[in-house]
Amino acid sequence: MRVVIAGGHGQIALLLEQQLATRGDAATALVRNPDHFGDVQEAGAVPVLCDLESADLDSVASYLNGADAAVFAAGAGAGSGAARKDTVDYGAAALFASAAVEAGVRRFLQVSTVGIEAADSPEVDPAFAVYLKAKKMAEEDLRGRDLDWTILRPGPLVDGPGTGLVTLGAPRLPRSPVTRADVAAVLVELLVARNTFGKTIELVNGETPVGEAVRGVL
Repeated sequence: MRVVIAGGHGQIALLLEQQLATRGDAATALVRNPDHFGDVQEAGAVPVLCDLESADLDSVASYLNGADAAVFAAGAGAGSGAARKDTVDYGAAALFASAAVEAGVRRFLQVSTVGIEAADSPEVDPAFAVYLKAKKMAEEDLRGRDLDWTILRPGPLVDGPGTGLVTLGAPRLPRSPVTRADVAAVLVELLVARNTFGKTIELVNGETPVGEAVRGVL
């Protein structure tokens, strides 16, 4: 497969690129800082300079031409202001989805987050609420598109080696962590999992092998 990844220098994206390269798949990583090209190449992907906060639709679609799947794994990151959460977590996601439609790339995976249902809760920290609202808007935007989409909502992310054991569920799972490596492993399996088209799936570490967990999504 040829997979195009938005947010190609993110921690999950780099792990995904490594796993795709191991399988013999090709990954193109959209990266906004040329200083990060070396890390992407080391992970086994081809870096392309593209800042989704300023790029136009046609240029993003050109990177997607001929791809088998698109993965949105970008994020404004901790410490970013409200404006960047809107332009990255929502705006860039919507642009990337629009580009997939224009390029005819039907398979689309979007990395979101657990806790979306609390986006409008007055009990949530205002800064975090902005992030949740941006992710919620991105999810709602994607659900309205004619794509074979899957939204993946990982639990709190932790570093460390992947366990290969997860729990997938919809709509909600008990709050629990998941390693970034296991998120990447689930994304690899989701690329060809037709049973997950049009589904929003939560992910935490668990006791089921990744492939079995993905095949078991109903």
